[in-house]
Amino acid sequence: MIRISEIKLPIENAQGLTHQNSEIKNAILKRLLIDENDLIQFEIFKRGVDARKSQAIIYVYTLDVMVKQEEKVLSKFKHDPNVNLSPDTSYKFVANYTSKSSFKRPVIVGFGPAGIFAGLILAQSGFKPLVLERGKAVRERTKDTWGFWRKGILNPQSNVQFGEGGAGTFSDGKLYSQIKDPKHYGRKVLSEFVKAGAPEEILYVSHPHIGTFRLVGMVEQMRQTITELGGEIRFNCMVDDFEIENDQIQGVTLSSGEHIETNHLILAIGHSARDTFERIHSRGIFIESKPFSIGFRIEHPQSLIDKARYGKSYSEDVVKKLGSADYKLVHHAKNGRSVYSFCMCPGGTVVAAASEPNRVVTNGMSQYSRNERNANAGIVVGITPEEDYPGHPLAGMLLQRNLESHAFILGGSNYSAPGQLIGDFLSNKTSVNFGQVLPSYTPGVNLTNLESSLPEFAITAIREAIPEFAKQIKGFDVADGLLTGVETRTSSPIRIKRDDLSFESINTKGLYPTGEGAGYAGGILSAAIDGIKVAEAVARSIINQ
Repeated sequence: MIRISEIKLPIENAQGLTHQNSEIKNAILKRLLIDENDLIQFEIFKRGVDARKSQAIIYVYTLDVMVKQEEKVLSKFKHDPNVNLSPDTSYKFVANYTSKSSFKRPVIVGFGPAGIFAGLILAQSGFKPLVLERGKAVRERTKDTWGFWRKGILNPQSNVQFGEGGAGTFSDGKLYSQIKDPKHYGRKVLSEFVKAGAPEEILYVSHPHIGTFRLVGMVEQMRQTITELGGEIRFNCMVDDFEIENDQIQGVTLSSGEHIETNHLILAIGHSARDTFERIHSRGIFIESKPFSIGFRIEHPQSLIDKARYGKSYSEDVVKKLGSADYKLVHHAKNGRSVYSFCMCPGGTVVAAASEPNRVVTNGMSQYSRNERNANAGIVVGITPEEDYPGHPLAGMLLQRNLESHAFILGGSNYSAPGQLIGDFLSNKTSVNFGQVLPSYTPGVNLTNLESSLPEFAITAIREAIPEFAKQIKGFDVADGLLTGVETRTSSPIRIKRDDLSFESINTKGLYPTGEGAGYAGGILSAAIDGIKVAEAVARSIINQ
């Protein structure tokens, strides 16, 4: 197969997400200077969008093409960087367990993206893993989560953070990452998602997303695949303690008192498993503080973002083809802090993401259609252990808790979130009435002054950043846009440090930290990829023991 990149076609000729096969075919023939009879087949590997305001919007394709005289064509274009041999992106299993010899099966704690893919790889390799998930199955969990949003009744073990699918289930379902992926693990993740019911377009669009409703069914399907291959998933199973002897993991004890033996424990907890963080620290497993970010959710009319991002090309037809526009912004403030947009959700909603009683946390979520009236994103400030929470490895977690507790009080002590209009925030005035942007957060938003909701340096940096962002997106500082507090769980406040080669904890053999909670990922795709890497490490260890 030959890979051709930078095939550009105007969007007005596209039929939805791609152009017709005949138009793409003609572009291939023209690009490779071959006759129609020489082209056997082609497929779209990637489709990006070039939407610069100075030109008409175009689709940019990367194509894998099969031709009759492959060597001749490659030779003709040997100096062309956009025509090359297609790389092999298929997944290669590192082990296939078929022996009848016994071993203590691997145990996975947590069933978010990292835990799901660790379990899937181990099951597909014949190791029949046991998964322990503190929360409920995804359908039951969804009922609890919606109950919290509608009635303000929080279940600490079943919510946005805890339960089958992890925190990513109630998000935009973004499936892209900036991590390096030389072994094409991301392709394996996307392919498994498609098998589980995701739309095939996620294999080729440049910024794929799924949305919450589709994720629910996909998670169930992947669970079924694991169990059909001999794996086992137990819900409502909270790990209460870790059994360690001679710096080697021996098993875990559940809150029910049950003891489960294992020499290979994958720790795929999420970034909100604070009680588990405390238990890990108390058992002497090495952890360290790491940077994360704090801030607010910001909401604008989605139409404002669409018009600003698509510029002169804006039209209802363009939005229909490309979808609601998104953005990515960063500003380096005068006080030395970096302010950036985080987890931008086009046509989405701000959601209540608390997992502990009497605390308020916000996050963003979109459905596949992304057709809600508001755009929202986190506007957050980076903080570091050295400057902002030195000393104890759990100091960042304690800072999160303090900010969330204060937000609970500012919101009215009923899980409503504190909010402030953008114009009032910039001028440090208490907001009284909503403007054109009505809050999407439920149970509700209590208008107030957010001055005390974050440390002074964060408030100062965000006040400086918003007008700067308006220079890139006209209207970003619109007076009656809305800020909702607080966003504190951008990433884990700790890292459970592991060896770079074995993926084991640096001081506890047989313990394999993975995913967001362990401090090694940030999002669905990167967490899933990390789960695959750790599963491979476990498979190698079992085979070689």
